Amino acid sequence: MSLKDILDVSTDNSLSGQKWHMLRQSIVKRLLSYGNATIAELGSELQSSVPTVTKAVNELLLEGYVVDMGKITNSGGRRPSLYSINPTCAYFLGIEVGRSNMSIGLQNIKNEFVSIELGTSFVLENTQESLLELCSLINSFIEDSSVNKKMIVGACINLSGRINSMEGFSYNFFFSENQPLSEIISEQLGIPVRLENDTRAMAFGEYREGIVDEEQDVIYVNYGWGVAIGIITNGQLYYGKSGYSGEFGHSNIFDNGLLCQCGKIGCLETEISGWALVNQFKEAIAAGRHSQVVLDEDSNDLQHHAIIMGALNLEDSLCVDLISKQSEKMGRYLSMILNIFNPELLVVGGDFSLLGGYVLLPIQSALKKYSLGLVNRDVKLKKSNLGHRAGVIGACCVVKERMLSTLINN
Repeated sequence: MSLKDILDVSTDNSLSGQKWHMLRQSIVKRLLSYGNATIAELGSELQSSVPTVTKAVNELLLEGYVVDMGKITNSGGRRPSLYSINPTCAYFLGIEVGRSNMSIGLQNIKNEFVSIELGTSFVLENTQESLLELCSLINSFIEDSSVNKKMIVGACINLSGRINSMEGFSYNFFFSENQPLSEIISEQLGIPVRLENDTRAMAFGEYREGIVDEEQDVIYVNYGWGVAIGIITNGQLYYGKSGYSGEFGHSNIFDNGLLCQCGKIGCLETEISGWALVNQFKEAIAAGRHSQVVLDEDSNDLQHHAIIMGALNLEDSLCVDLISKQSEKMGRYLSMILNIFNPELLVVGGDFSLLGGYVLLPIQSALKKYSLGLVNRDVKLKKSNLGHRAGVIGACCVVKERMLSTLINN
């Protein structure tokens, strides 16, 4: 039986059957929400007798929903057992879909990966064939994981661009007016599916399992091929009215006449992004600058990786110079974000975060120069410690929180 079975409506319509089912539900919900507990603690919190709770817990143990964690120490007398949710009673699937690859992972209810694949080859195109290939790869991963699909509570799929998570629509890839993309993919996979913006999922992954400590107001910067931010306020993801918050890279900043990939002129991304870095590198070479790095013209989506690696591994002067200038600009315009949101923590993630001080030091210097002194004093600047795992970890965290909160609050 899966976790959803115990949290669903009882099939026993008798009054005693309904009351018993509600007690079992309450025990599971308590363990899910607040962690391990003893029989005495469950009885006190649920206002039920110890013998009754013991009987219910024993049933849940037998059915595999609950596990005995062993005896705990106390000041005297019999040592009570500590009970926990069985980590194998529910699984959560997270998928990060990039431009030229995808990452996918399956976590149990204890946030432990039972299977994960990073950087699987996949070319994201806005076609039906690309969508079917994506679904096929996900189904193959589930089959190879040896986890029964019925035990997977749900999946979260991260895509770039405009995502309406509440309604399940993606407006940049696989858009259909007739049916939400989440429903289309759910039909292909046979499990509930939620869509999420990639940067927002990364931010939540960092908040739940990454560099964030106790900070509740966090800005996460996804500095890669494009640029976007994820916003966490009071420990909750901020979506905006329809879920389109965080499109920092498409703010009209520069009077440079350059066309952005969104179709507008002068966006921040036209000078600060991975694809802008590629253009700047090519212009510098054409103007007579020299570099040890040679770009692969057949791999447009990976060209900025070559420049980043050139700075990191070769200390190539042109690569370092271009990245430093971009990062200083990034810090200047992030100062506006600090002045508006006054966060506790600013996390730099994405491809550029691999560069560490090459990116963080120019950003930090610009933040001090351009943000308000009192605001800058409040914020800590850190590099993501999840790296390329941030998206798939965030997806698992999102689907766990959203789908379990729905089940628990029913």
